[in-house]
Amino acid sequence: MLNIRTFTLGPMQTNAYLLQGEDPGKAVIVDPGMNPGPLLKAIQDLEIEAILLTHAHFDHIGGLEEIRKLKGCPVYLHDLESDWLTTAKLNGSLNWPQVTPPITAKPAEFALDEGQKLQLIGHTFQVYHTPGHSPGSVSLLCENDLFAGDVLFRMGVGRTDLTGGRERDLVDSIQNKLYRFPDEVKVYPGHGPKTTIGYEKQNNPYVPAR
Repeated sequence: MLNIRTFTLGPMQTNAYLLQGEDPGKAVIVDPGMNPGPLLKAIQDLEIEAILLTHAHFDHIGGLEEIRKLKGCPVYLHDLESDWLTTAKLNGSLNWPQVTPPITAKPAEFALDEGQKLQLIGHTFQVYHTPGHSPGSVSLLCENDLFAGDVLFRMGVGRTDLTGGRERDLVDSIQNKLYRFPDEVKVYPGHGPKTTIGYEKQNNPYVPAR
């Protein structure tokens, strides 16, 4: 069983997830956001096997370099956003000076892509390419837990007016990939409370189920 701890970080209230399997000394992090102090405290005695990025917008990578330097762990990101970590204009931090100084990080060590299966902390993470909010957005499924980044929220969806965003792609990602998962799959989004696939199919006002 996957143990999931949520850390809501930074001025954008971004959800970072600390995931642990049966070995309490090992963990995976999804989307380490800005001002990661609480997350850093939680991982001080843990081995971090990987940092998984659902996408590379600045509010999802704000704590990346600090954790990476502390733990020496590899970073996974879709290739379509491979240069976003090194480019503040692409990851958006250059456009939000009232929120953050420019954020950059070293390139990811590994790429994520559709159909990939990652074996981490004794669990299998299946990778689904779900563009629309950003071109390299991915959703990560581990058993009945889905880490959806900024693709699908409780009663909402990710914005599509940022670099590389496209509404048609977002709707396609949700209707033809995420909504095909069983209704009981729990969705852990990049912002806001968790939800389920079944709830969103019935209630999401932006992308109805077909």
